[in-house]
Amino acid sequence: MEYLDVYNENGTFLGKEERGIVHRDALWHNTVHCWLFDQEGNVYFQICKDKKKLYTTSSGHVKSGETIKEAFGREIKEELGYEVSYNDAKLIEINKFVMDREEEDGSIFKDRAFANVYACLFTGSMNEFDFDSSELDGIVKLNAKETLEVLKKEEGILKSMKCYKENNNILIEDVIISFEDFLVNKNEKAITKYGKVLDFIIKEMN
Repeated sequence: MEYLDVYNENGTFLGKEERGIVHRDALWHNTVHCWLFDQEGNVYFQICKDKKKLYTTSSGHVKSGETIKEAFGREIKEELGYEVSYNDAKLIEINKFVMDREEEDGSIFKDRAFANVYACLFTGSMNEFDFDSSELDGIVKLNAKETLEVLKKEEGILKSMKCYKENNNILIEDVIISFEDFLVNKNEKAITKYGKVLDFIIKEMN
């Protein structure tokens, strides 16, 4: 059973609660949005298995008693199969995320999260990833500056490299990414969702 630390809306710690109850009762908790970037100014997006769209490098809940940076390292390891120096991860921003959705059984999933957005320098290569193919369709490497321009214009294409898994082997191929390939929820804008991350990476390279 997974427990999460819970808070009030102002961030005051209240205790811990089982994950299912957290989402049943709309309790505030921490999540971590993990981003990897390299020294050439590229950013790494995962391809979500269910929606076939580009999202964070990885993301997930922060478990009870776990620090945000520890959660960063664990999520990267669990989803990408790669160990990073997570203590070097830098905070970009913390967002309040609110969403309610109806599940197939008719219950309401209530999400009230402090989304902690962190980025860390990736010094490896794409063929070192050993991601969970039940969760990810692959990982895409994009130039941060070029991606920012496409998101600002809400149109355009990007030349990219994608790594994917076939017969437990990591393969790499050239792909073309369009603006429509980025995961954006209803009432969201791509530049708002990903712009600060891309700005951060671009500044880190200067």
